[in-house]
Formats: sequence, structure tokens, C-alpha cells
Amino acid sequence: MIKRLLQIIVPVAFLAIGLMVYWYLIHTAPEPRQRPSFDTTPEVVARKLKPEPYTVTLESQGTVRARTTSNLIPEVRGRITNISPNFREGAFFEEGDVLLEIDDSDYQTELIVAEANQAQAELREYEELARYEQAKLDWERLNPGQEANPLTLREPQLKQARASTASAKARVTTAKRNLERTKIKAPFAGRILSKNVDIGQYISPGNQLARLYAVDFAEVRLPLTATQYSFLNLPSVYRGENPTFREGPIVTLKSSVGGDTHEWIGRIVRTDGSVDVSSRQIYVVAQVRDPYGGSVEGRPPLKVGSFVQAEIAGKTLQDVYVIPRVLLRENEYVLLVDSDNYLTRKSVQLAWETDEVIIVESGLAPGDKLCLTEVPYALEGWPVNVIDEEGVTIVAEAPKEDEPTRARPPRQPSGGGSGRIGDLIDGLIVAAGDGIPEELKAKLLAVKESGDFSKMRPAMSELREWAEANGVELPTGGRGGRGGGGGGGARGF
Repeated sequence: MIKRLLQIIVPVAFLAIGLMVYWYLIHTAPEPRQRPSFDTTPEVVARKLKPEPYTVTLESQGTVRARTTSNLIPEVRGRITNISPNFREGAFFEEGDVLLEIDDSDYQTELIVAEANQAQAELREYEELARYEQAKLDWERLNPGQEANPLTLREPQLKQARASTASAKARVTTAKRNLERTKIKAPFAGRILSKNVDIGQYISPGNQLARLYAVDFAEVRLPLTATQYSFLNLPSVYRGENPTFREGPIVTLKSSVGGDTHEWIGRIVRTDGSVDVSSRQIYVVAQVRDPYGGSVEGRPPLKVGSFVQAEIAGKTLQDVYVIPRVLLRENEYVLLVDSDNYLTRKSVQLAWETDEVIIVESGLAPGDKLCLTEVPYALEGWPVNVIDEEGVTIVAEAPKEDEPTRARPPRQPSGGGSGRIGDLIDGLIVAAGDGIPEELKAKLLAVKESGDFSKMRPAMSELREWAEANGVELPTGGRGGRGGGGGGGARGF
């Protein structure tokens, strides 16, 4: 009986002990650590757009040249007896300065001879004039009321004497002029570019003594495309009109000298008369006043032959939007954030573009929120957390009562790469070609298989670095990660 009772009690006791141990373990065990939840909604920086005026700046380049360049040529022959200290290559001179002197002894002799001939001619003229008057009195006394013959009155002899006097005076004038020409003077204020003679040399008319250029103005021919020229405030010039513009567009010329960049301000004064047939460009001429003057302390002169970069003030566009160029996608659209904080694409029409900004004339409206963050790929209707450039959160507008609540777009399906991520990665692998490393290709395919948005950025960053290092151009949609120009701390996702 006792044995039977033990067979029943022992199993029940073991079962009770087990239940007690189980209860104790359940009620005294530590609470499991909760895995923190993360908000996977990406954060972007946005800016509210407002129209503003924008002055187009046209960029060009050219070589400085003098407005006036001339060859110094003598008008008389002779031996050079003296040269000015300013008659040296690179030396400056003023208008009227004597640069060279030619031996003038022969020309002084010619002047003396010419003056003597003039005196003799004047004497003959006075004698013939006296004979004419006497002949006229005699004729009137002997033949009153009758007309005298010109030869009787000695009129031809008087005309010949007067002509001889005029010829003698002209020879004196020529002799004086030749004597003055023995002193070769500067025709304008300028600088010696090159000289070909020196003291003691014999020169003749037609010999090139030196090459000079004026220093009152410097000019630069600047090539512009037809598009650039259309943004230039220049009137059309027609036949019979002055081709020089008195108040042309302002030009800023820049040149690097000794590691420092210096600027000169000038104006567009005229355009070339034709379009360059080889480049299809139009040349405008910029002019800078007093390029060798020391008007700005520490600035070197604008020397002839210097290469300069030019910035020309063009037309001012009104009510346009200035946007960092990096935000333009596929040369067609930009990303906006709508009132519900969802991404949306907007096609835009450009009025002007530079390497840094684009100028949008249509497609945007005042108050639109421009996404300043470069995202790896742009999904239409993707929800985002928005902050402005000062870090203040922009809250989405509350939906109207009759509007349905917008749901978050579903994740891309895994396997097979059938979604947008798969299409993007397929396109990038094709663009990268056979040179893409196998390890990198495997990472991209893994992202394609998982369809996980969070794994996209590191793979894209590695792909972009490889492409830049190997000179491979990726599609525009493959960019992303860093905040675009003017983003003020924008973050990618």
C-alpha cells in the first residue's frame, strides 16, 4: 500500500517542484532589451523660393593690345646725331617729345639758298610792278580813251615775276619744314615697343626707325557666342551711324600677376563688323582708360600682350529664380517639397546657366519649397522630414477634412530588382561597363536583391568614388549624398 502511494506522490511532487521553478524563473527573469526604433523617413533641407532680379555676367577672355600702334618713319635723309633717353624699348614718351635728331647742316644751307632766291624774286617783282605802272601812265597820256594791249602794259612780265616770288616762298617753306623734320618728334603719348636704329646711322625716308604704341587706352577683343551676345545691352549699328558706343556695358578685366589677381574696369566700345567664319563667334572690343596709370596702389600696369579674363555685365533678368546648378537633374527638373512634405519633380525652363547656378524663368512659383539636399534617387511622392537652412523644422500642412491621408510609398520588393532601385542599379552597372570591380558589383546586386533604401547610400558613394577615379561618367540619377550648393548644411540620405 505504501509502495503504491509513493508511486503516486513522487511524480506529483516532482511536477509541483517543476511548476514552482518555472513560475520563479518567469517572474524573476529580467525584462528583455527593447530594440530602439528608428525613423527611416529621410531628412532634407528646403528653401522657400521667391523671384528676384539677376544680372547676367558674360565670361570671355582675350589679349590686351594698344588702341593705336604706329611705325616711326623719317621724312628726310641724314645721319642720326642725337637720340633721346626715352628712345629705348619700353620707355615712355609724351606727345611732341624729340626722339631723334638728324644732322641739319645741309638743310640749313638749303634754307639760306631758298631765302636768297626769294629775295631776288621779290626784287624782280617790284621792278616789274614799277614798269607796269609807268607803262600804264604813258599809255593814258599818249592815247587817252583807248584800250592798251596787255603786252604794252607789261602785264605778262608782272605775272611771271609774281609767280617766281610765290615759287621762291614755297621753296623757303619747304626748306624750313625739312629743317624741322630733322628733329623727329613723338606723334602721341606712348611707349617704345621696338627700335631699329641708333646714333650714327644714316637713314632715308621710308626706313622704319621704331614701333610705337599709344598708352591713353588699351583694348581687348573678346569673343562671344551668339547666345551670349543676345544678353548684351548693345544697340544695332546701321549704315551711316557711329559704330562706337559711348556708354557701353561695363567690363571687369582680371589678370594674375605674381600670384595676385588684379582688376581693371573698362567698357565695351564697339563690335567687329562680321562674325568669325571659323568659330561662329562675335567679337566685341573692350577699352580701358589709362592702362599704365598708377590710379590703384599696388596694381601693376595693364601691359600690352597680357592675357586677361573678362566679365561683362549683361542684361538684368526680372522675376527669375536663382538655383544651385547641382540641384538640376537630367538637365530638366528640380525636386520640390509639397505642402504635405512629400518630394515632387518639377520641370523648369532655363533663361541662363553658369557653372554654379541656373536661372529659371518658368516652371516655378513663389513660395515653392526647393529641396537643397542631393538625394541618391528621387522618388515621386516620397515623404521627407523638412528643415529650413537655419535648422528649423518645417511642419506639413494639415490635410483638409475631405482629403484622404497620404500613405507612405511601399518599400521596393525584394528579389529580382523589379522596383525603382533595381532599375537604377541595372542602369548604373551598364553605364560603368566591364571595368567595375566584382566586389562593388556584388554589393550593388545585393542592394538590388534586398530593395533596402538604407543600404543604397554607402554603395552609391563607393560607386561614385570609383567612377571619379577612373573617369567613368555615370547617369545623373546616380549622384547624391552631399548637400548641394547653398544648402547651408544640407544632408543627404
